Amino acid sequence: MILPFLELIRFSHTLFALPFALLAACMAFAELKPGSPVVQPFLGVLLCMVFARSAAMSFNRWADQAIDALNPRTALRHLPSGRLTSRSVLVFTGVCALGFVASCCLFLPTNPIPVLCSLPVLVFLCGYSYAKRFTIASHFWLGAALMLAPIAAWVAVSPTFSLAPILLGAAVLFWVAGFDIIYACQDYDFDVKMRLKSVPAKFGVAGSLRIAAGCHVLTLLLLFLLPTVYEKFGTIYYGGVTLIATLLIFEHFVVRPKRQGESIDLDRVNLAFFHLNAIISLGLLLIGVIDLMT
Repeated sequence: MILPFLELIRFSHTLFALPFALLAACMAFAELKPGSPVVQPFLGVLLCMVFARSAAMSFNRWADQAIDALNPRTALRHLPSGRLTSRSVLVFTGVCALGFVASCCLFLPTNPIPVLCSLPVLVFLCGYSYAKRFTIASHFWLGAALMLAPIAAWVAVSPTFSLAPILLGAAVLFWVAGFDIIYACQDYDFDVKMRLKSVPAKFGVAGSLRIAAGCHVLTLLLLFLLPTVYEKFGTIYYGGVTLIATLLIFEHFVVRPKRQGESIDLDRVNLAFFHLNAIISLGLLLIGVIDLMT
């Protein structure tokens, strides 16, 4: 029974934000004195990430079911096709939300911040589902939602102020906004017809690809700046970010229309959106952890 819900929320896509949260947790842990607890905070970060994303994603599917039913690209999703009911998806959302709050309790009694922030965070995450109805900044709202992952993970492990998770979080914001704009180019015609707010609907496909490229330039600048406020990163980290820059350039080469005015091919968007971005997030985690261990 759980498989349809995992398909609904595309559970495998947790890989996009989770590596950044784990990297921030590792960075924060490296700042703590030796002998600090390891298992409980990392388990808390892992569970919080899984439950928060699952709650937000299932709520998004519930909120968008009427729109999805009208869009040929999304009409076969679980709710429009009737494979799942609205009630069951809402129940699943509630269970995941409770799981998130319960997971925040793993940081008690030493760190009450995750529990105190759990409900506002859930409201912000779920609020994204309605953003496309009133603002073209919905892509950046999604980026800000995922930006919370490294910042929250740092605070959960080490409730101290640092610019490092903020810089990493800002890089995530523009990275996510950039590839979400690319992904939204698939629905350019539909968004215009339905008068939905999106960057492609406002600026067209060509203009949107330029905006996405600008977002990813900012992502790289922020990643390259991170060692200036987090001195434990060095040569290995810089080498990894250089490789990420290469992947982002390739991503934009992949999605670029072959001819002027041509729409983006769906298969090429899926390659850029799912495969390359998963490699980027997992790769940065791996490189960051290696640098911290050397």
